[in-house]
Amino acid sequence: MGGSILVVEDEAAVRDLLAANLQRAGYKVMCAGDVPQAEALVRDTRPDLVLLDWVLPGIPGLTFARRLRSDQRTKDISIVLLTARELLARIKAVMRRRAPQLADDVVEIAGLRIDPAAHQVSAGDKAIDLWTTELRLLHFFMTHPGRVFSRARLLDEVWGEHVFVEERTVDVHIRRLRQALAPSGHDKLIETVRGTGYRFKPDFSTANLAA
Repeated sequence: MGGSILVVEDEAAVRDLLAANLQRAGYKVMCAGDVPQAEALVRDTRPDLVLLDWVLPGIPGLTFARRLRSDQRTKDISIVLLTARELLARIKAVMRRRAPQLADDVVEIAGLRIDPAAHQVSAGDKAIDLWTTELRLLHFFMTHPGRVFSRARLLDEVWGEHVFVEERTVDVHIRRLRQALAPSGHDKLIETVRGTGYRFKPDFSTANLAA
């Protein structure tokens, strides 16, 4: 469950190695060899994180970082300045602070357990089979318990901002997710909020689930 990362590194071999490893770890990766290329990419697509080499040809990495911070559009982008190559651990830590649904941590609520890294969901000792979209939808709900989300917001968060599907698509996948969770009673955790959207209720007890 990755986010988007812009790698700014002038050495092609290092840049390609970073991109390959980050892609294998589940991140969407863009690459630039210098600051002008990076600025062009940021203008077109705003990344979640910039992985930035200190030493770049022409304009230093630190100067680019300061430009990002001074721009209202990009000031909230997370930045990792490279001084050593222990990258994945640092990136995951930054992404975890940015948004819990981008982390690979196991989440468990009311006996329902999801392991996003392993793509596994279980209730007690019983595995629950989910398609990828339903798994992502459940993971988003479980990392944002108690909050109400509109269908449009769920489309942005789960399907992505640049995927164009109708809002009723959310209802179809909610129905499939509830059907998969019904045998254990965890379908009751997903509440329809009339006129608004959906909410994942974390305060259900075992008795509520069994009812």
